[in-house]
Amino acid sequence: MPSPVIRVRDLSFRYGEGDFRLHIPELEVGTASSAAIIGPSGSGKTTLLHLIAGITLPQAGKIETHGVDVTTLSESARREFRVKHIGLVFQEFELLEYLSVLDNVLLPYRINSALELTSVVRDRAREIADQVGIADKLARYPGQLSQGERQRVAVCRAVLTEPAVIMADEPTGNLDPLNKGRVLDILFDYAEASGTTLLTVTHDHDLLERFERVVDFKELLS
Repeated sequence: MPSPVIRVRDLSFRYGEGDFRLHIPELEVGTASSAAIIGPSGSGKTTLLHLIAGITLPQAGKIETHGVDVTTLSESARREFRVKHIGLVFQEFELLEYLSVLDNVLLPYRINSALELTSVVRDRAREIADQVGIADKLARYPGQLSQGERQRVAVCRAVLTEPAVIMADEPTGNLDPLNKGRVLDILFDYAEASGTTLLTVTHDHDLLERFERVVDFKELLS
C-alpha cells in the first residue's frame, strides 16, 4: 500500500452518555488510493469519516490526515484544514437553500480567505457541473432540485478545491444508474488525475469492484 495519507491509532469515541461507542485500534489509507468502507447501518462508518475530517473529536487516540494530527487543532484550524485539503460529500448534502447551485458549488471559496475565487475557478465549477449533467441547473436553488441533482451538486463542490483527500458518504445513494456512473466517473477521474485519495462509505456492493481496497468496518472494530 502507498504511504498513508490517513492514519488512525487507538481511536475511541462515544456520544455523551449514550450506548454508542467506537474503538478502532488501527486504520491506514494510502496516498493516491481508493478505498470503500462497507458495513451495517448504524455501526459508525459516518462517524469515522467525521473524525478523520476533524468535524468531530475523539475522546482518545490519534488521527493523522494529510500529515496533520487533526486532534490537536482548534475548531477554527480544523475548519480551515478541511476546506483546503478535504473534499466532503455528506449523506445529507449540506447545501445552503438560500444560495444558487453555482454558489453552493463555489461555497468553499467564499468561506475561506486562503482560497481565491477567480474566473478560472468559476469556469472549472461550470465544467464540473457539465460533466455530471447539471450545467443547466446552476441558476436554480436546492429546493428546486431532485435528490439526485442535489447529490451531484455536493460532488461538484467536493472536487472543486482540488483536495488531497475526498471523503464521500453514500455518494451514489440517491442516483439512478446513469447518474451513478457519471458521479463515480468524476470522482475516480479526478482522483486518478490529481493523485487524490478517495475514501467512500457505501452500501452499494455493485460499486466495490471499482475500488482498489474494500474495508469491512466490522473488522476494524475491537
